[in-house]
Amino acid sequence: MDTNQPILEELSFQIKKLRHLMILAAAIYGFGSEEVLGYSQELDKLIIEYQLQTS
Repeated sequence: MDTNQPILEELSFQIKKLRHLMILAAAIYGFGSEEVLGYSQELDKLIIEYQLQTS
């Protein structure tokens, strides 16, 4: 079993959750809002972390 599997599963869950929140915020506040940009930046960090764990 891959020792990173629990980490990858948690990162995947967090990415999906944050993506959903970002889409909701974009629908409410617009794509250029501070809320959406904040979610986008955090999502970028999580995706990079996921990629680092899988490389």
